[in-house]
Amino acid sequence: MDLRFSAAEQAFREEVRSFVQASLPADIRDKVLAHQRVEKDDYVRWHRILHARGWGAPTWPKEWGGTGWNALQRLIFEIEAFRAGAPRLLPFGLTMIGPVLMKYASQEHKERFLPRIPTVEDFWCQGYSEPGSGSDLASLKTRAVRRGDRYIVNGQKTWTTMAHFADWIFCLVRTDSESKPQEGISMLLIDMKTPGVTVRPIVTLDGGHDVNEVWFEDVEVPAGNLLGEENRGWTYAKYLLGHERTGIAGIGHCNRELRQLKHYATQATDGAGRPLIDDVRMRDKIARIEMDIMALEMLLLRVATQDAGRGPGPEASIVKIRGSEIQQDLAMLQMEVAGPNAWPYSPRWLEAGEAPPADAPLHAPAWAAPAASTYFDMRKTSIYGGTTEVQKNIISKMILGF
Repeated sequence: MDLRFSAAEQAFREEVRSFVQASLPADIRDKVLAHQRVEKDDYVRWHRILHARGWGAPTWPKEWGGTGWNALQRLIFEIEAFRAGAPRLLPFGLTMIGPVLMKYASQEHKERFLPRIPTVEDFWCQGYSEPGSGSDLASLKTRAVRRGDRYIVNGQKTWTTMAHFADWIFCLVRTDSESKPQEGISMLLIDMKTPGVTVRPIVTLDGGHDVNEVWFEDVEVPAGNLLGEENRGWTYAKYLLGHERTGIAGIGHCNRELRQLKHYATQATDGAGRPLIDDVRMRDKIARIEMDIMALEMLLLRVATQDAGRGPGPEASIVKIRGSEIQQDLAMLQMEVAGPNAWPYSPRWLEAGEAPPADAPLHAPAWAAPAASTYFDMRKTSIYGGTTEVQKNIISKMILGF
């Protein structure tokens, strides 16, 4: 494989780099690079800037307002956008429900929902996991009973990322309790403003509030909001998860955090006052993780280009595992570089504009403040989108044939 960019690809990279550097609002960039909280307005502003440039849906076909870019162009865009400090593009609409709508939804649903995703006129969230149905998603218990032209939904979803921002939720519900568990599931598109929908925050170990519980109490959903066919939701869910797992690899995030790690290692010092980057053992650790990231890039290109005519297959599980592991390794190494300055930490440091609190470590550098929080936050990457153990089972069954 020739790893060098062609002249056209190099020109495209320069175009993306120039546009992002010129157009990304400085306040958003500063939040992202400082590992501070990114709010709903930040995401919406950046999406709409990209949409105005025609880049609001990098992975979509032109038919639905996408760029029509090939796999390498999408990879270049992701790397350059993250390099400049851009927040991630919201995956719930663009890379989760969007592809499902294109493949399985009625023309009416496509025309109703797809144009509103790149502009974030509709902010989506995902209603999959439940308190007793995470890795075993087929055991979900949220029920939807058809009554005339409506479904009555009762149940609970958990770990629902950004539900407190969302306008809509694509929700797996049980519509048939008599057949096999996988065959009795449907997917409903539910307006989050519907009476009976309650969102309750879950504050995680890093002090953040990205995830939530979502309760449904006699929620009336128009039957017309059924996506595709009743009791075929498991098919749609699997298709969606393939796209989600490929995105979790986070190659742009990994490249950016590697640059941050190298910078931190030049700022931090050992007991003798020497920069940690001069320590041969630290350089070895950084070099090893950089090689892992390069290998992940090549793997992503192979998965994305091997068969453009089909959706993500079991290879997405390999990408998901490696991406999760590398993100966790990066966070762990950043924590190691920060050393005692990473602890104790305060979630207040992560709010933009907040001064270091009174309990800040004496003389702690500002860059070290979020190290512990980032480490805690990255522990979840091997869980969401399907745990590493589940991904290994998929690989074993569908690739190795065991």
